[in-house]
Amino acid sequence: MIEPPALMPDAKLLPDTGEPGFGIYVHWPFCAAKCPYCDFNSHVRHQPVDQERYVAAFLKEIMAARIMSGPKTVTSIFFGGGTPSLMKPETVAAIMNGISRHWHVPEGIEITMEANPSSVEADRFRGYRAAGVNRVSLGVQALNDHDLKFLGRLHDVADALKAIRLARDIFPRMSFDLIYARPNQTVEEWERELKEAISYAVDHLSLYQLTIEEGTPFYGLHKAGKLIVPDGDQSAALYEATQEITEREGLPAYEVSNHARPGAESRHNLTYWRYGDYAGIGPGAHGRLTRGPEKIATAAERKPEAWLELVERDGHGLIEQERLGLDEQADELLLMGLRLKEGVDLARWQQLSGRELDPKREEFLLEHGFIERIGNSRLRCTPAGMLILDSVVADLAC
Repeated sequence: MIEPPALMPDAKLLPDTGEPGFGIYVHWPFCAAKCPYCDFNSHVRHQPVDQERYVAAFLKEIMAARIMSGPKTVTSIFFGGGTPSLMKPETVAAIMNGISRHWHVPEGIEITMEANPSSVEADRFRGYRAAGVNRVSLGVQALNDHDLKFLGRLHDVADALKAIRLARDIFPRMSFDLIYARPNQTVEEWERELKEAISYAVDHLSLYQLTIEEGTPFYGLHKAGKLIVPDGDQSAALYEATQEITEREGLPAYEVSNHARPGAESRHNLTYWRYGDYAGIGPGAHGRLTRGPEKIATAAERKPEAWLELVERDGHGLIEQERLGLDEQADELLLMGLRLKEGVDLARWQQLSGRELDPKREEFLLEHGFIERIGNSRLRCTPAGMLILDSVVADLAC
């Protein structure tokens, strides 16, 4: 068992204002190995990556994003992947300096880096901390070696616990991910694993049900009947056990799959779910940038080498810049906001959509206990509604 520290180092971040904010997402697309369940934009390269060349490209794309966004105050920065912990600390520092040159970056904002336990080293972690990273998110995924091997992870439980210890010692904030609803996993087994995870956690956990995504090795196995995942009833039982245990242990859900002690919610992810603006930097990164009444949805070239050539030629790697109409923005606001325990701001939705919710649809969902009003200004899903979230959103958006 890992003993909790008396006080996390430099634990104070700027308080959450409740506003959507403006985030910067930096995508590092490289991994040491591709996990069989993963459909993220991640790539394995067997030769060393030219990090200096990529830094130069990141800095160019940061400049292009600043031109699109205009002057902004950054409320969070997130290094995602891929495996950002394969980056040199000098690479992270250079990108951070580039962001600070082009936007206002107040002291004390949340700066997160994703890391895999297999690529964790104390010196590298200290280098990230020196570069400004103050929150780390570890891809632990399971707390038994059999399932880690099944999930294609390069680390074992001993590596995971070592990474957790280092993260707790070096960073003010720390989270880690687990995947549940794995083949043959019982509710009792998951409850034991989750309680163990909570004993290691500091202030945040991300808990995802295993999903079978098209184009992954798991998809082919599942389609051939060689990989069986829990059915709907079993998945619901696992989800409900997750909510009950985390609530009881002081890490309640603030979003469908994310749990935190009050005040430790991920500021960057809240920007997404509150439908704030964010600039996407790097191969395959997406963004949402408001310009006047329009919101521009951006997407970059996914293949790293092709993105690199585009940036060196054009100054950015964007291949999509879609203008979202007010109806599209309203739909996205509803889709994102209903994932949150705090729900969605109805006045903002009505302003975008130009209409009220359909009273008959709302009444149906209220009567069946799938949604509830919070005062007169907000609407949220109930725990029962979270189990059928996509259906609730589709019903309300019509």
